[in-house]
Amino acid sequence: MSPDQAKFLFDFLLPQLEFEQAITQKIMSSVPLKKEDYRPAPRSKSALELARHIAITELWFMDAVISRRFEEGPPLPESVYTCAGIAQWYAENFKRRMPVLRDLSNEALATEVDYIGLRNDPAVAYLNIAIRHSVHHRGQLSAYLRPMGATVPAIYVESADEPFPPIDGSPVPPGHRPPAF
Repeated sequence: MSPDQAKFLFDFLLPQLEFEQAITQKIMSSVPLKKEDYRPAPRSKSALELARHIAITELWFMDAVISRRFEEGPPLPESVYTCAGIAQWYAENFKRRMPVLRDLSNEALATEVDYIGLRNDPAVAYLNIAIRHSVHHRGQLSAYLRPMGATVPAIYVESADEPFPPIDGSPVPPGHRPPAF
């Protein structure tokens, strides 16, 4: 990938990463206290384990883009032991990494990075993997919410529990509303 192509891809992916992070944080914050050990099946991760996995892994991918190598993931402080706490820690750490990502050169974004011996892609490509990974596991976590007694926030469109108005805040005209889920 050329540096110019890497920059194009970066300019496309970074706003998506920011948009998805806000939704993921909202889902994590929706997990009720004292229900964080919920798991739909014995082999499933608990809500707390999923939130931890999402946050640490997304930051790990961001760090790999920044440093152009995969190292040990960021440690979650022992003082962070609830989904709401993880959501806050995740948001703070995400926010700290964003200016560093924005300052990367096109050449840095195009640098090939070895992903634990499984693939060797331009650094910028790992932003796409970070997005897909978080969205996948966020979907799992959102499916835990109703069985835990929580409401499901709007994600891309409204949920049965939360309306999702258009970007400009105006009401959705009749007949133009997507189906509620």
